Amino acid sequence: MPDPAPSYHLFGNILTFRARPSEGSAFLLSECRSAPGAGAPPNRHPEDEEAFYILSGSYEFSVDGVTRNVGPGDYVPIPTGAPHHFRNTGPGIASMLVLNSPGRQHEAFFSSLGEPVDQATEPVTPAGPPPDAVLAGLRRLSAECGVELLV
Repeated sequence: MPDPAPSYHLFGNILTFRARPSEGSAFLLSECRSAPGAGAPPNRHPEDEEAFYILSGSYEFSVDGVTRNVGPGDYVPIPTGAPHHFRNTGPGIASMLVLNSPGRQHEAFFSSLGEPVDQATEPVTPAGPPPDAVLAGLRRLSAECGVELLV
């Protein structure tokens, strides 16, 4: 039986799956905990809709060139295919729920590129941008999952 809530460390975030397409869900629901300064690099995806609901801390989101700061209770929808990125702007760990529909692309993206971890693991701020060779590999793997990294 698969782990009911697998978690992955990616770009300084711990993503824990709460509902997923591979187990019959019509969407992917993930809980995301972000280390200070961590987030997601600029990306876009033409087939998965995405939305974020902030639980704690503060994030900066850029969606289609518009930047805004958000906190607990804020909702950030991402229009399908829109370039976007986010980062934790606070001094501590921030958290949010991430909804992807239908979610197959993001389930593949997180589980293929992320490092499997115990869900109690604390997220760690990346030391810096990945080397070019690593970034090229990330771009290739991302494209295979239907997510385009824009870095």
